[in-house]
Amino acid sequence: MTRFGSAAFTDPDNFPGGLIDARFGLAVTDCVAFSSEVSWIRLPCLRLFVIEEKAPRVAFITLSHSSLFVSFPLADNSSLIWNGLRLNLGDLVLHAPGDRFHQRTMVGTRWGLILISPNNLKGYVRTLLEVDLPTGSTQLLRPSARSSAALLRLQSKAGRLARTKPGLLARREVSRALEQELIHALVTALGNGQPVLRTDAWRRRAEIMVRFEDALAAHDHSQSLPALCAAIGVPARTLRAYCAAYLGCSPLEYAKLRRLNLARLTLLKADPNATSVAEVARSHGFSQPGRFAGVYRRLFGEVPLATLRRRKSISAEFA
Repeated sequence: MTRFGSAAFTDPDNFPGGLIDARFGLAVTDCVAFSSEVSWIRLPCLRLFVIEEKAPRVAFITLSHSSLFVSFPLADNSSLIWNGLRLNLGDLVLHAPGDRFHQRTMVGTRWGLILISPNNLKGYVRTLLEVDLPTGSTQLLRPSARSSAALLRLQSKAGRLARTKPGLLARREVSRALEQELIHALVTALGNGQPVLRTDAWRRRAEIMVRFEDALAAHDHSQSLPALCAAIGVPARTLRAYCAAYLGCSPLEYAKLRRLNLARLTLLKADPNATSVAEVARSHGFSQPGRFAGVYRRLFGEVPLATLRRRKSISAEFA
């Protein structure tokens, strides 16, 4: 059965809702109103998404183990940075099941995502190309210009149909033809894609950044750089270099940014009659509520008290 639709998000804490089988640890990085639209189609053998975002952010993404994911930019001037590498139009990232990785945008961007079961993809590749496709590790692939263009064209077409002509997608013959075209284009692109950066050093860098996220997640309060480096097992100079490439900032700047975003989520969920801004600030490693309010306002465009009171106004509206 074909299912499809389009959803708009104005809050990074809800993005991407329950649409994508993955967990997005998303942190906004600039005082730009977050806005995103996700168009999606669920076909019998695959799911696809067209995602348009209009604010810079960093995301630490954890994929499910039940599907293979293929991600790629959909715009010529892509600002999509995956694990420290800026992706060019036509590049494909074939993610291993359960992959954990960083994805960053510096400005608004459009990107695509395809989900397919590992067994289905292996079967299609074996049938159409008579080869076996290795899926045990994440790969950056660069297909031929012709095959990548065909896949991107179909992905964009599917996204437009989901937004503008859902009635057409409801016709069984249309959705079946679209799925067959998409599968053929995906298999062809993956089959002739040339692997990029499959080195042990690159894999080690990605593993260190995952350990960095785990170390941050173990403590909601602030941590010193020596403590972080000791937990991860790398020198400070190494961690600084990796964070600059992956996150666009230093380790402590990112840790602070992450805590600010977590504090915002806490304020949005808290009862304003039973919670104070100072309490939330301290629980996320900010010992001085006044300084916390200042950096919070510069990032989110409002003082933390306004965020806390928003829950009360929403509750009153629906009472």
